[in-house]
Amino acid sequence: MNNSVVDTKMIYHCSQADITGGGGIETYVASLVQSRLSGVSNGVITDLKNVDQSQFKLLHVHDLEMLMDLRSECPVVFTLHNHSIYCPSGTKYLADRGRLCDRPMNPLGCAWGHLIDGCGSRRPQNILQNWENADHSLETLKKLQIPVIANSDYVRQQIISSGLSPERVITLRCGVQPATSATAPLSREIHQNQRILFAGRIVPYKGIEWLIKALAKTDPQIHLDIAGDGWGKPNMEKLAHQMGLSDRITWHGWCDRDKLAALYQQCLAVVFPSLWPEPAGLVTLEAYTHYRPIIASAVGGIPEHVRNGKTGILVPLNSIQKLAAAINELATNYQKSQLMGEQAQAWFQQEFTIDIHVQRLKKIYAQTIADFHHKNHKSIESCQWSVVSG
Repeated sequence: MNNSVVDTKMIYHCSQADITGGGGIETYVASLVQSRLSGVSNGVITDLKNVDQSQFKLLHVHDLEMLMDLRSECPVVFTLHNHSIYCPSGTKYLADRGRLCDRPMNPLGCAWGHLIDGCGSRRPQNILQNWENADHSLETLKKLQIPVIANSDYVRQQIISSGLSPERVITLRCGVQPATSATAPLSREIHQNQRILFAGRIVPYKGIEWLIKALAKTDPQIHLDIAGDGWGKPNMEKLAHQMGLSDRITWHGWCDRDKLAALYQQCLAVVFPSLWPEPAGLVTLEAYTHYRPIIASAVGGIPEHVRNGKTGILVPLNSIQKLAAAINELATNYQKSQLMGEQAQAWFQQEFTIDIHVQRLKKIYAQTIADFHHKNHKSIESCQWSVVSG
C-alpha cells in the first residue's frame, strides 16, 4: 500500500505477509482485518519507508523487518508472533539432541546450536545471516520503547529474558474465527469410526515421527488422518510403510477450508505433537471450534491453551508410550471424549474467539495512544521550560 491510498486518520496493521495465505501469521492478520473494528482500516501497510508515519492514529506492526523503518512519529504496538527475535534459528529446539534449547542468545552458543545440535542451517552464510537478523531486530526493539504483545506467557518470558523490560510486554493470546461450516459435538457414531487427526506441516519438528511411532502402540482400529504437506512427507511415508501402518494412515496433502472442516468433524480427537516450543499453536483453538478435544505436547505456549484433563490431554515431549496411552484413552471412552470436546468449545467461546481478542486489543490500542500523547506533551512542556529558563 502506498502513501496515496492511505487514510492516515486510522489504525493500520503493518505486515508483508500474504493474508490470503494459510500460515499462522497470515491467518491471524487476516482475522484482525476482517473483524472490522471501528477506527481500524481494512487495508494492510506492507512498506513503511515511504509513508508519513506522523499522520497515523496508530500502527500495529507484525513483522520484524518493519521495525527498522519505524521513526517514533506515531503510536506503535508490535506483536511478537514467533521466536526469531531471540533465537537466530527461530526454533528454540535442538533437533539432533531431541530437546528444547534453554540457552540465552549469544554468538558462540547459537553457532554451536546450528553446527552441532542441528537447531537450524549448518551453512556458515545462513548462520551468520540468522544471527545478524535476530541481533539487529532485538537491539532495534529495545531502542524503540514501544509496547510488545506476546501471544503466550512463554513468549513473554523469552523476550523479557532477552532484555526487554517486563512493563513493556503484554500477553494477549490469539483468537480465531468460529468455524464457518456446521459443527456439532462428538457423536457416538463418529467416535466408533476411530479416526484421529493431525493438521499441519509435515516437517520433523512438528512431531509426525513421534505420532507414527505412537500409533503403532494404539488399538489397531484407530486410523490417522494427516492434513498437510511438507518436505518431510516422503520419509514419514517410508517410516509408516516400514512399521506396517500404511493402511492405518491417510495422507490428504494440503486441504482447503472445507476439506479441513470435514476432517475435523469426522475425527474423535486432534493430535498436536510438536517437538519445538510452539509460541501458541492455533491448531488447538481450531480443534475447539469443532467440539474436539486436543492431545498435545506440553511445550512452549501450548499448555496455556489446554486445560489438561478437561479440554484435552497434555503429553511429555517425545514420550511414545504416553502419547499412545492418551490416544487410546480417548478412543476407548466416548463420554470422556465428548465431554472434553464440549468443554473445549465452551472455553473457546469464553476466551478465544476473535471478537474477544479484538476487544482486548482495542484496550491496548487506547492505552498506547494515550501514553504516546502524554509522553509527547511532557516533552513539549520540557522543551518550552528549557527555552524560558534559557
